[in-house]
Amino acid sequence: MNTPAAGAQTDNRIVGLGEILWDVFPDGARFGGAPANFACTAAGLAAGSARVAMAGAVGRDDLGRRALAEFTSRGVDVAAVAILPEPTGRVDVTVDAQGHASYVFASDCAWDNVPWSDSLAALAAETSAVCFGTLGSRGATSLATIRRFVAAVPSPALRILDINLRPPFWSPDVVRDSLPLANIVKCNDDELPVVAEILGLSGSPEAILRQLVSSHALRLAALTRGPKGSLLVTADGSASDLPGTPVEVVDTVGAGDAFTAAVTLGLICGWPLAKLHAHAERVAAFVCTQRGGTPPIPADLRIG
Repeated sequence: MNTPAAGAQTDNRIVGLGEILWDVFPDGARFGGAPANFACTAAGLAAGSARVAMAGAVGRDDLGRRALAEFTSRGVDVAAVAILPEPTGRVDVTVDAQGHASYVFASDCAWDNVPWSDSLAALAAETSAVCFGTLGSRGATSLATIRRFVAAVPSPALRILDINLRPPFWSPDVVRDSLPLANIVKCNDDELPVVAEILGLSGSPEAILRQLVSSHALRLAALTRGPKGSLLVTADGSASDLPGTPVEVVDTVGAGDAFTAAVTLGLICGWPLAKLHAHAERVAAFVCTQRGGTPPIPADLRIG
């Protein structure tokens, strides 16, 4: 599948929209949040050949200042990040012997209260690709802002929905209401059966993705399966199914977000499906070998 870029690559504006938080591990805090991971990885992959921005909120606290510094150090524009009285988000993370992470989210954080602003309106108007998720819609204010932003991006833009079902911060209605905003959907193998049940879809994973693409007029649907690899299905009926890349896993935090970022850059570049999929698998596998969700991207994985 060849997807035309929204313009010359250097003119593209890629946006992570939603939660900004810190993953607090037993050995210390690491910067994170799915759309923040996406933005940082996209900036690392693009290596200056596309402009990447974050849209969200942090608190007037040390974690907020550190978050803004982390974005800036990775080349992510933070002009549209609000600074609010609520605390910067944090998640307590535990990692089991196999490297799989579990999460406990703090409540009523800055990312729950992202207000609409002129900065967001200006950013939306020039967006070529935006990644947002169901988790970022946990707070009513942020839910309204996310929907307004995605509705305001130009019609050719990639609108990527990350199905991120973190109990208890989701509902069937959030999933149903978010899907019409998107033209690309990504979920993992735990989330796909839940989505299928909500939407009344059935069959094999590939069959469910095909139904999802057809019923919601998607350009692409992506399924990540951890060590079992990933599956992509496109609007023209093409599919790509790849096994996982064997690596020594340190932790899986951010691997799915990195996969999404790599797919997004591949689509913007107009890469064939097989090429962008193989590259996205390599990027996700690399992130699994690193601690935290936003490791520096090595030169051999960069697109720019």
